[in-house]
Amino acid sequence: MSIIRLTVPSGSLGEKGRETVQRDLAEVLLRSEGAPDTPFFRAQLWSYLVELPAGAQTTAEDDAPRFLIDVTVPRGALSEEGKAGLVRDATATVLSAAGLTEADASRVWVLVHEQPDGTWGAGGSVIRYADLVANRPRAARRGLSRPRHRLGHTSSAVVSCPGRDQRAL
Repeated sequence: MSIIRLTVPSGSLGEKGRETVQRDLAEVLLRSEGAPDTPFFRAQLWSYLVELPAGAQTTAEDDAPRFLIDVTVPRGALSEEGKAGLVRDATATVLSAAGLTEADASRVWVLVHEQPDGTWGAGGSVIRYADLVANRPRAARRGLSRPRHRLGHTSSAVVSCPGRDQRAL
């Protein structure tokens, strides 16, 4: 249950980079959270690409393209190590997609927004992080929670939604 949004000036990504950057960034975020690599968990991480029209992005210095990565996760989903890995790997992913080098890394900013508990809804219900963590063993029994890399806490688990069947989130 996370969102990653990349905002770029139109035309600043290479053709191949534009085709792959969203899924590549989603993979970086899943790995940083320690989330399981399953179709279900990949479907819970939403990735957006926002392309700004020509002239819509500039600095006081120049018009070279800048890249903004906004990441929204439940508070507690990323450890400090997970945040550091996310910033490092997301920056490298965008530089590659834009055909730039590490020398251009300062043109990529990553903002991590931690959503306060009780302010995230899904499936018509408020989802609480404590419920996600408490129900993680149930997800493990269903074969859903074997993380590839455990850098932080996962934001994914099976939760009970009032008036609905249990759902994996």
